[in-house]
Amino acid sequence: MKKAIRRLGAFIIGLGMVSSFTPAIANSDVVNIYSYRQPELIAPVLEAFTKQTGIETKVLYLGKGLLERLKAEGRNSSADIILTTDISRLIGMKNGEVTQRVQSSIINENILEQYRDSDGQWFGLTTRARVIFASKNRVEQNSITYAELATPKWKGRICSRSGQNAYNIALIASIIAHEGIDEARAWLKGIKNNLARSPVGNDRAQVKAVYSGECDIALGYTYYAGLMRNNQENPEQKKWEASVKVLFPNNDGRGVHVNLSGMAMAKYASNKENALKLMEFLSSAKGQEIYAEQVYEYPVLVGTKISKTVKSFGEMFPDNLSLEIIANNATQASRLVDEVGFDD
Repeated sequence: MKKAIRRLGAFIIGLGMVSSFTPAIANSDVVNIYSYRQPELIAPVLEAFTKQTGIETKVLYLGKGLLERLKAEGRNSSADIILTTDISRLIGMKNGEVTQRVQSSIINENILEQYRDSDGQWFGLTTRARVIFASKNRVEQNSITYAELATPKWKGRICSRSGQNAYNIALIASIIAHEGIDEARAWLKGIKNNLARSPVGNDRAQVKAVYSGECDIALGYTYYAGLMRNNQENPEQKKWEASVKVLFPNNDGRGVHVNLSGMAMAKYASNKENALKLMEFLSSAKGQEIYAEQVYEYPVLVGTKISKTVKSFGEMFPDNLSLEIIANNATQASRLVDEVGFDD
């Protein structure tokens, strides 16, 4: 059986203005960041931190295997901070025992309880909403619910990436948390029956499929819309994004399912004082605004300015259920994906 946490992997964010990184050597004057997200996306917020505090940062970017690396390095690791996406990856870091507890009244005041670990082992920075990308030409409605996706109305009209992908596991886990395992199973079967094709590709590929007419609606995260709309290297993606509108499921009810980009302090951080300063900066209004602007996500600090691109998607009301509770259902969600043969 495929396991949710293994499929999700480990993710960390970090940025550095240098070309090399020596993990076995710690530098008390530099905050070392291990990162899953591309460095260029977090460069502006780290530059702002250094300008404000004089504290330098250095980044190791790893697209995969970050948790395994931290475990292998152990006490020799120079990592001070881990930055990552997806709640299951954050919890995976905690369960992998590569993080440590952080106590900060500043961070706790800035970040809502539903977006931080009850033990202080990880904290959310921004959220991304799991929405519906709908064809502007073929879909008239401007509102939808997750439950509606499983109805006959959408037979042969839905595209999705693998059900075992971390993004979909989190969504399914939220359905289990709200509706129970039996309702979630029926819901997942309904969506499988409505798929226009077997699950394949990433979130951008789903939008491309809507653009090409292969399906009318697709599941995806909001930040991909921002990345495609502003993609200068691959301008064809601008056409894909322009062909769809963003529908926020359950926006008028319990709220839209959201997931996190987040941070944690590494277990063997040698520069804890400055690492904490960076974590507090990232949770601040200034840090949140810069970071969220770059990654096209929603700041977790209430009242923080939302980027023009993200604001253009429309007003979003997030589900306020604790992401820690949702993540506890990840293993069950993975089992359901296999049980209904979603990816077959």
